[in-house]
Amino acid sequence: MARQYSGRGYVSVFLFLAAMMNTVSTVTHYSVPEEMEEGSVVANLATDLGLDMKTLTGRKMRVDVVGNKKYLDINKETGELFILERIDRELLCPSKTTTSCFLKLDARIENPIRMFNIEVEILDINDNAPHFRRGTMDLDISESSPIGERFSLNNAADPDVGTNSVKDYHLSSSEHFKLEIQTGRDGSKFADLILKKDLDREQQAVHNLILTAVDGGVPTRTGTASIIVRVLDVNDNAPSFDKDKYIVDVMENSPIGSLVIKLNATDLDEGSNSDIVYVYSLYTSERTQQVFNLNPENGEIRVREMINYEDFKLYDMEVIARDKGPNSLSGQCTLSIQVTDMNDNHPEISIKSFQSPIKENEPIDTVIAVVSVSDKDSGDNGVVDLHIPDNMPFKLRESSDNYYELVVSQPLDREKVPEYDITFTVTDRGSPPLSDNETMTLELLDVNEWCSYLIELK
Repeated sequence: MARQYSGRGYVSVFLFLAAMMNTVSTVTHYSVPEEMEEGSVVANLATDLGLDMKTLTGRKMRVDVVGNKKYLDINKETGELFILERIDRELLCPSKTTTSCFLKLDARIENPIRMFNIEVEILDINDNAPHFRRGTMDLDISESSPIGERFSLNNAADPDVGTNSVKDYHLSSSEHFKLEIQTGRDGSKFADLILKKDLDREQQAVHNLILTAVDGGVPTRTGTASIIVRVLDVNDNAPSFDKDKYIVDVMENSPIGSLVIKLNATDLDEGSNSDIVYVYSLYTSERTQQVFNLNPENGEIRVREMINYEDFKLYDMEVIARDKGPNSLSGQCTLSIQVTDMNDNHPEISIKSFQSPIKENEPIDTVIAVVSVSDKDSGDNGVVDLHIPDNMPFKLRESSDNYYELVVSQPLDREKVPEYDITFTVTDRGSPPLSDNETMTLELLDVNEWCSYLIELK
């Protein structure tokens, strides 16, 4: 037989006598904790019933369980009531509507026959930890939820009863949430999650929390569940560009369809709240919109018409990025497109005045012609140089901006050279350079012939 359980300490014994027909029936109460080892002695039933131990074997004492599995049995020689099979109180009495759990037995002896009613109360021990039906709780909470809003959580269950059941809940550290414990009519505990600080999905989209259920047993047992809070987006962020102002260069005569710039606006929201459409603002001229196409979906600006530096050197525009949220928000930027000149215009020569013929004895520095030059391009593309052949008795003298005088630089002699074909060549400083030329014929008259020429003019 296994070791004897201390029936005088933890076990409470009460004897009640009553007359029933022709036999004496005694109701005996015992209390034992659940989960006692098999063979543990509950009490000496023969002693408690006042039976003579010497006659016990011959009277064939036995016990029968009423309506339950036979967890207990009696030693027919010693009269000890012992544990036949380990008792799980939660399996024996699954209902938690009452804290009492009894095993009812009938004890019987013969010669003479006597019946005894025995009740064994199975006491709860803290052998079960609280547990949650769902190990993970998912909550979707809008970032616009007001402080103090309440969210119900799944409560923990504990098969134990009384002080061994769930007594409290704890939440892992959080600056946004706290717990509020509620007590039901049956004494059960459950927790609500309370928002204590505004949520911002853009700062933290997911909050991972741990909920711990604690029972009141000694020592305490705990169970945990994960709480995953997903913060739902609201349209509280406007699109923004990388810069407030962009300055880009584009070559004149750029091919139609060539990319000027790809604007990029971002929105910290998600879903349709972050989908962006690009449009020109009312401050962008129609002419600018005709020359440059703005793709509303990706922010690309491309050349729509041929660009001529000589027509417009600078295009200013304002672009708006607008999200597709229910309450649309927008941001804007300004863009300056500077047209870079190409050397696509030839320099021009214009002879403003020209004397021909002239006397062969014209003095040095006599002005023969006035020539102007021009170029529609800018920068080096519009800077021009005027030249004449080096082997002539003439030179160019700049008189003012873009004006030159052709003057005699050496004595003339008709007998040696009666006429000159003077070619004016103008060249710009572009890369590659462009040029133009014009030729005039200058006749020289002998001094005597000059007089005859004057007479003819008269």
